[in-house]
Amino acid sequence: MGVVIGLTGSIATGKSTISQMFQSFDIPVVDADIISREVVEIGKPAYHQIVECFGEEILNEDRTLNRKRLGQVIFKDPKKRKYLNDIVHPQVRIEILRQRDEYVKRGVKAVVLDIPLLFESQLAHYVDRTLVVYVDEETQLKRLKNRDESSEEEARDRIQAQITISKKAKMADEIIDNTGTVKESFQQLQQILVNWHVLNEPD
Repeated sequence: MGVVIGLTGSIATGKSTISQMFQSFDIPVVDADIISREVVEIGKPAYHQIVECFGEEILNEDRTLNRKRLGQVIFKDPKKRKYLNDIVHPQVRIEILRQRDEYVKRGVKAVVLDIPLLFESQLAHYVDRTLVVYVDEETQLKRLKNRDESSEEEARDRIQAQITISKKAKMADEIIDNTGTVKESFQQLQQILVNWHVLNEPD
């Protein structure tokens, strides 16, 4: 039976880079971020609930959701943010499990569930093994400031909104230290997949 791998990290640790590496091993990835965008498309149940709750002012002219406007509404209001999460998250979880089970049925050697808030949302029971993409907190802060051109205070606030990367590393079955080169991270991933009997030892 295929191994279900939960891939996670924290903001600016480079999880997307590692996620793309699984393609090299023909391992499919179920991406929670992509699914969360798909479940709010026009005509989907979550879309209708969001419009009913937040009104048509959060729509673009073509009636798609204006994520920025919706973000501004929920950012300052924890109750509204919870309401939005209560609409979207169950739909995302249903689709993650549907895709996971479809791949397992097909008999793949492994499938990856790429879930940024795997531990925060307490979804580790969806997977067999957890893999955390890690960088030290100083590197994380520096990368986030450079990536988003944010101030140190803004970057720290965003990092502190999640479980710390050092705590996630302790919760994981394996970690990839992503502070080095892309090649070094790739080699770490390859070795982990060998250890988990997903891949054979490279020649």
